[in-house]
Amino acid sequence: MEKLKVALKKVLRPESIQSLKQYQGKLSLAWLRALSRSAILRRFHYAFFSDAFDREARAVVGGHLRHEENQSGTESVNYFLRRAIHRIEKGLIMQPRRDVFAVDYIMQTVDSYRDSLAGTVDRDEVSWAHDVLKSYFETAGNHPNIDAARAVFRELPSPYSCASSLRHPDSERVPFAAYMQAPPVDFQSFTELCMRRRSVRWYQDRPVPRDIIDNAVAMAVQSPSACNRQPYKFMIFDDPGSVAQVSELPMGVAGFSHNFPAMVAVVGRLRAYPHVRDRHVIYIDGALAAMSFMFALETQGVASCSINWPDIPEREDAATRLLNLEPDERIVMFISVGYAAEEGLVPYSQKLSLDEARVYSSLGAHGE
Repeated sequence: MEKLKVALKKVLRPESIQSLKQYQGKLSLAWLRALSRSAILRRFHYAFFSDAFDREARAVVGGHLRHEENQSGTESVNYFLRRAIHRIEKGLIMQPRRDVFAVDYIMQTVDSYRDSLAGTVDRDEVSWAHDVLKSYFETAGNHPNIDAARAVFRELPSPYSCASSLRHPDSERVPFAAYMQAPPVDFQSFTELCMRRRSVRWYQDRPVPRDIIDNAVAMAVQSPSACNRQPYKFMIFDDPGSVAQVSELPMGVAGFSHNFPAMVAVVGRLRAYPHVRDRHVIYIDGALAAMSFMFALETQGVASCSINWPDIPEREDAATRLLNLEPDERIVMFISVGYAAEEGLVPYSQKLSLDEARVYSSLGAHGE
């Protein structure tokens, strides 16, 4: 195709080339309209004329496979167990609480907990699962499924927690009362933080201490996540050689990537889900965590810049090789991190006005 374009440029006049481009644009628009109206045509198009979704499909299938394998507790995170325990937590806080719930998955949950207890799952995660299951079996009513799972659970040993919970270190990891008092940060202070945080591209030539980055990651994982699965990891690169290589992966950083003190790859993990329908949640949850990460850096005097990651096959392949990503792992975004240069400037970047960003809506009494 490229050779054909070069040949046409040599034999055709500029106005003829422009006419061809206009004709091509009209054909493309007509084809897009046809695709938007026909499911059969869309399937035909992406089966034979476009491989744009091949990588995502491979990652989703690989993630489903890893999800099934993951239930056995052989990794540091058991995504099935995280979701199941969170579902039970939500049942425990219902008003009014039902005596019998979770009957269709409680035995599978206890089995996964047992495997995690004997496996390599993080001890705090196992302790959380234990405490929630203990509370559930103490309050749930009688049902054959519940009674059978309760008997299995009671025979299992109690886990040893090597670390305390940040939020309530002296109590069990079970649902607790919502905070009623005013938060320690008022709206004005938060406004100043939001206005202060801007995408910084020019940094001082000094490293960012790892404890500062760790503090930010610790706050990032406090972000909300669908069924508390937290399907991501933060890959940190802070040695000059690695930063130089990673900085070549994303687009949009030409001319200033040479001055990055550190680079972070936020990587989503599709193994957290057993269903195709959830394939986009890694980007939602990863982005929520990334924003908290950048705010946490800002409170410690460290600047950052989120860097877009479009789905370009060549760059995806390069990133997979360089970062040694597994088949189900997808990059959500990159983030550069460092101390802002004293002489550096940042774009003004006019934001949406309140009226442009906000719409109060009503669907009426019957959603009409």
